[in-house]
Amino acid sequence: MKITIRSTNDTLSAFKLRSELNQHIWEGDAHLHPEVRARLMKIANDFIENLDLAGVTIKDIVITGSIANYNWSKYSDIDVHILVDFLEVDENAELVKRFFDAIRSNWNKTHLIRVKGHEVELYIQDEKEPHTSTGVYSLLHEKWVVKPQLENPTLDRLNVKKKSLTFMREIDKIESLLKLEEYPRVEKEGQRLKDKIKRMRHAGLDSGGIYSVENLTFKVLRRSGHLKKLFDAVRQSYDASMSLAD
Repeated sequence: MKITIRSTNDTLSAFKLRSELNQHIWEGDAHLHPEVRARLMKIANDFIENLDLAGVTIKDIVITGSIANYNWSKYSDIDVHILVDFLEVDENAELVKRFFDAIRSNWNKTHLIRVKGHEVELYIQDEKEPHTSTGVYSLLHEKWVVKPQLENPTLDRLNVKKKSLTFMREIDKIESLLKLEEYPRVEKEGQRLKDKIKRMRHAGLDSGGIYSVENLTFKVLRRSGHLKKLFDAVRQSYDASMSLAD
């Protein structure tokens, strides 16, 4: 499939600063609408109950990301982060993180809940993990942890476009390999690309924040559907390579 510059421009056009927070979600810039907070708390509490984390204290439940900032758009998810101390679960914090990531990923794949038109995504986060977002709101305490500021960032759209198109072509190549049933290559190259995109985004957030070229490239790939194509290709290749004919 040919990737056009226009399709990338259409996705990039959503990255613009608003004069106010999403007023379907927020009351001015002070608090969430009560019905929104109540629904998000219900979703989070149901998820926590199913985890059955005996002896683990929930430190906070926050929402973050673009929906809690002035750069929200129709693409914005409502990212709900449940904060716990990983060491209260097990002394191997990295193992705990992988365990929670798997649970979170499965929940997000099997549920499609929209609040005021925005999809709800759940995360479990170590309370010691630093905040990279410039907007963080506590559902438990009904106040801002990090209040967003109305700023006018400079977006390097040209480099975001170039980097996005490069990744899109690589992802389309992997999808083509899947159609040719070259499953080992799909798994190897697909996993390599997944890891590369993950490292890229983390590096961008650490060095340049949410408006970095790397983070915006990640968002373009997610909003264009290419990240899903990549993950689906790796999963499908594994399933096919592990299957046995009758």
